[in-house]
Amino acid sequence: MFQVILKDGSQRQYDHAVTAEEVARSLSPRLVKEAVAARVNGNLWDLNRPLPQGAQLEIITRHDPDGLEVLRHDVAHITAEAVKELYPETQITIGPAIENGFYYDFHRETPFTPEDLVKIEQRMREIVERDETIQREEWQRDAAVEFFKKQGELFKAELIASIPGKETITLYRQGQFIDLCRGPHLPSTGRVGKAFKLMKLAGAYWRGDHRNPMLQRIYGTAWATEQQLKDYLTQLEEAEKRDHRRLGAELGLFHFQEEAVGSVFWHPKGWHVYRTLENFVRQRLAKNDYVEVKTPQLVDRTLWEASGHWEKFGEHMFTVSSEDRTLAVKPMNCPCHVQIFKQGIKSYRDLPLRMSEFGSCHRNEPSGALHGLMRVRAFVQDDAHIFCTPEQIVSETKDFCDLLQSIYRDLGFHDIRVKFSDRPQKRAGSDEVWDLAEQSLIQAAQAAGLDYTLNPGEGAFYGPKLEFVLKDTLGRDWQCGTLQVDFVLPERLDAVYVGEDGKRHRPVMLHRAVLGSFERFIGVLIEHYAGKFPLWLAPVQAVVTTITSEAEEAAHLFYQHLKQAGLRVEFDHRNEKISYKIREHSLQKVPYILVIGKREAEQKTVAIRRLGSDQQEIMSQQDLMELLMNQSRIPD
Repeated sequence: MFQVILKDGSQRQYDHAVTAEEVARSLSPRLVKEAVAARVNGNLWDLNRPLPQGAQLEIITRHDPDGLEVLRHDVAHITAEAVKELYPETQITIGPAIENGFYYDFHRETPFTPEDLVKIEQRMREIVERDETIQREEWQRDAAVEFFKKQGELFKAELIASIPGKETITLYRQGQFIDLCRGPHLPSTGRVGKAFKLMKLAGAYWRGDHRNPMLQRIYGTAWATEQQLKDYLTQLEEAEKRDHRRLGAELGLFHFQEEAVGSVFWHPKGWHVYRTLENFVRQRLAKNDYVEVKTPQLVDRTLWEASGHWEKFGEHMFTVSSEDRTLAVKPMNCPCHVQIFKQGIKSYRDLPLRMSEFGSCHRNEPSGALHGLMRVRAFVQDDAHIFCTPEQIVSETKDFCDLLQSIYRDLGFHDIRVKFSDRPQKRAGSDEVWDLAEQSLIQAAQAAGLDYTLNPGEGAFYGPKLEFVLKDTLGRDWQCGTLQVDFVLPERLDAVYVGEDGKRHRPVMLHRAVLGSFERFIGVLIEHYAGKFPLWLAPVQAVVTTITSEAEEAAHLFYQHLKQAGLRVEFDHRNEKISYKIREHSLQKVPYILVIGKREAEQKTVAIRRLGSDQQEIMSQQDLMELLMNQSRIPD
C-alpha cells in the first residue's frame, strides 16, 4: 500500500503511487479546485508530481501566502510566453513573484509601449483559455545551456551555466514555451484564473549590475480571486489620490529639486506639521525620563572604523577631507551617543540612562531608490539609546513598547504588528553574544505581551531587533519603529559602568526609534489621512471668512482672538462668492471653515463648515473657541 501522512497527522493509504492532486481530489472536490501546490516533507512540490512513499503532505491553496506566490510566478511565465509569441526576437531572463504581483525582465532592442502591454495581456488571457499543460522536466546542465543558446536565449544560457554544480536543473514546459525554474507550478495555465493585470514598464540592469545590458521590466499583479484584484486596483487608485508627493505640492507643504537631490525643502505649512510632530514626541520622551542631546554632524572615520560602521556601511556615507583627515557626515547617531556616555564615571545607579536625539543624518542612497519623503538622503530620526544592565532589558523593552503603542494610537494607528529579526549573515560579535542578545529580546518581547512573527536574518549587524509595522487606512504596511538589543557596540567602543560589586561592566545598549525617519513618517501620515490632518497637527487649523464686507470688522476681530489664543488660523476677506471660498479652503484640507456674515456678526455666532461635511452648524464664538482649544492640544 502507498501511504501519505497529512498535516493533521492522519494517514491515507492508496493502492498505487499518487500525486498531491489525487490526494486533494480524494479529500474534497472543492480543495482540488483551490489547490495550486503541495508541501512535501517540508518542500514545495508540483501538484502533478508523484509523491514519495510515506510523504508528509500539506495541500497549498491559492489563498495561502505560498500558494499565491506560486500563482503569481505562473502568471510571470505566462507573461514571458505571451511576449515570445508576439515578439519572437525578444530574449527572456528572469521573472520572480514579488509583493502584490510579479515582474519579468526582457532583452529587446525596441522599447515596449503601453499599447504593447495591452496586446501582451490579451495574449496572456488567450494562453489561459488554451489551458496548456505545465510539465516539469529535469535536464543535464550542458544540454540545457546548449538548448537555450540554440534558441538565441543567451541570458538564460548564462544563468543556467552559473548555477552551482550540485543543483538539479529543472525546466518547465507549457505549450511551445519552456523556461528555467525551480518550481513548483500549477498543472496547467487554465488553473491560473483571470485575476491578473499588467501594470507598468521599467528598466533594470541584467543581474542588477550597471555594467551589464539594460533590460525591459514588465510589472504585473495577480490575485487568488477577481474580487481581490478589483480591491487591489481600487486601493491603488485611492493611493494615487493620497500620494504624499502630489498632496505635498497641492497643500504647499514641501518640494524637491535637482540642486539638492534627496533633501526636502520644507515650506511654512509643512514645517508646522514637522515641528508639531517633533514637539509631540519630545514631550512624551520627557515624561518617560529621556534626556535629550545633540551630537556633531561631521565625525572622523576612526570612530566609524572602531564602531564597525565603516566596514559595514562605508559605501553609504558622505565624506569630506580636511587637513589630511577623512570625516563622515553621520549616517546614524549611536557611536556619538556612546561618546557622551563615556564622559565621566558611570555607576549602576545611573542606569538605565535614556539618551534621545532628533539626529540629522545623511545616507548616500542611490538616486534611483529615492522616493519623495519615503526615501531620502537627508533625514532626521527620533533616535534614542538606552544604556542599561542586562537585568533591565525586559523592563526597558516593556516600557518602550508601551510608549510606542501610545504614540501610535494618538497619531491614528491602531493596527500594529511586530516582527522579530534575528542575526544576519554579515554581523559583528560572536555567536555566544548573539545567542544572549536574541534570548534576551525574545524574553523581553514575551514579557511585554507582544505577538510577533519571525523575520529571519534581518537583524542589524550588531544585534537582533523588533520591527513595528503599522497598517494605514488603505491596509498598507509601514515598518517604522524599531528596538534593537546590542551587546557589541559597547564592547567595541569601550563603554563601561561600575557595578554594585565595584567592578567594571559593559552596559547593554538598546537602540530604539518610534517614528524612525521624520520625513518618511510625515509621508505616511499624509497618505494615511489623505492630507486631512487631525486638528492638533493641521498646518492651518481654521479659516475665518466673510460673506459680505459688512461683517469684515467683526470677522477680523474674531480671527485676532483665535490667533492670540495660539491657534493656527487664516483670515479670508476676499471679494469672492462664499461658495468659491469654501471650495478652495476645502481643497486645502482646512479642518474648520468659519463663516461670519451680518447676522453672525450681530449675534456673535459663527457658521461652521467642517472638512468632509456638507452640513453647516451655528455656534457661539465663545463655545467654538473652547472647542478648538480643546481639540488643538497636543496629545499628552
